[in-house]
Amino acid sequence: MGVRKVPGLLCVVLLCWTPLCCGRPDPRQREALMKMELAREIGGSVVLNEKEKLLDEKLHQLKLQDMALPEFPPAVHFFKAKPLIEQSPVFSLLQRMPKGAALHVHDFAMVGVEWLVKNVTYRENCYVCFKDDRSVQFLFSAGQPKPQGHCSTWILLRTLREKLNSTELDNSFIRNLTLFTEDPDTAYPDQDVVWKRFEQAFLVAYGLVTYAPVFKDYLYEGFRQFYMDNVMYVEVRALLPPTYELDGRRNSKDWSMRACQEVLHRFRAQYPDFLGARIIFTVHRGINETEAVNAVKEAMTLQRNFPDIMAGFDFVGREDSGRPLWYFREALELPEEQGIRLPYFFHAGETDTEGTDVDQNMMDALLFNTSRIGHGFAMARHPVVKELARKMDVAVEVCPISNQVLKLVSDLRNHPAAVLMAEGQPMVISSDDPAMFGATGLSHDFYQAFMGFGGMNSNLATLKELVTNSIRYSSLSSTVKEKAIADLLVKWDKFVSETLL
Repeated sequence: MGVRKVPGLLCVVLLCWTPLCCGRPDPRQREALMKMELAREIGGSVVLNEKEKLLDEKLHQLKLQDMALPEFPPAVHFFKAKPLIEQSPVFSLLQRMPKGAALHVHDFAMVGVEWLVKNVTYRENCYVCFKDDRSVQFLFSAGQPKPQGHCSTWILLRTLREKLNSTELDNSFIRNLTLFTEDPDTAYPDQDVVWKRFEQAFLVAYGLVTYAPVFKDYLYEGFRQFYMDNVMYVEVRALLPPTYELDGRRNSKDWSMRACQEVLHRFRAQYPDFLGARIIFTVHRGINETEAVNAVKEAMTLQRNFPDIMAGFDFVGREDSGRPLWYFREALELPEEQGIRLPYFFHAGETDTEGTDVDQNMMDALLFNTSRIGHGFAMARHPVVKELARKMDVAVEVCPISNQVLKLVSDLRNHPAAVLMAEGQPMVISSDDPAMFGATGLSHDFYQAFMGFGGMNSNLATLKELVTNSIRYSSLSSTVKEKAIADLLVKWDKFVSETLL
């Protein structure tokens, strides 16, 4: 799928271009310029076969229908747009489409929260307490847990369900585990409010997911939900917090990594065409320099002990309120100094504030040789960063719904990724924290990107390049990538043929 050569006429246009004072532009010149612009877009170098052209025309007609809706879904907050999206034939097609890999997904936000509530909270020995901030906390314990500050007495959930309406109780837990609300603009007036609620929801999930038996089941269910959305490979950003047993014993990060290997082996035995998963070990960007040094050392150890499943290292948390990457330079230089290869996958540019230390994170991520840039929302404002990322072939992980819900952009037609897509910037589409937003796998985010970023220009070729990019820019070895892309294209051809029936 190499880069398309610029046709001879386009070269002539570029070399012989002169201002036309007479006001009578040459129609051939106009057509050549339009073709040049289309050739630069993502998908512009993809040549569709005859079947793909037929499907592309069908998709174009379906897209026109959605464009004509009174409420255009990408222009509406996702919480309100979701029912509109799920009624769309375009969305139905995207659900069936093989989507390759999800490269930007967080550990505690992979699995739909209904599974956590309807499955996990109904298990034996599950306790709950109600906190002063109106959130809840869960804990599995063999006996009555010790009292905790700012929290009610621990109550066994089985006992509580005997006294209360289970449906109402479950719905209250679901509200605690997601950001969903019917009136998001009122509930989340600014980024500070929505980020506080976002981080609170992670804490609610924490006590459930870090229980050792649930940790394994959760990973398995996460792989299953992405697989059912036609995703063949996942890279999970994981904090790897200590998991706990029923008697309170704590497990190490090595235990968690071995658990990931075990779950993945079990999952692939049942679903052999699932390519696999790898872990990007993460720490919060609020830590200090000494803690960062220790974290990078720990990452290097994990990389040495689990080379098959450990992909690399990243910082997580709200970028605007965290420390800039440059603050951690001593820690981040350690692998190079010790002759160890530790790949980086930095969140960078998840901000709409220009000219701050944090706004420099994308440049610093590239200087530290990051493998990909997480979000890169600010990239359109940084021409040197764009040029450098292109030269280094570093892809941006774009997560449309996350950026909208966390209030970086309201109308996705105005997302900076629309500019990047038009320029052919290396890009993949991912979903960040789909469970928190009520999204599934990658399909909702693909719809928002396909309909919102590219307008009527984005087509089947756009989708094919984005899907292929997801494997090309993964952390897999070149040999595995080559085979994976071949397998993906077989699935793609099958999808095209079946969709035309």
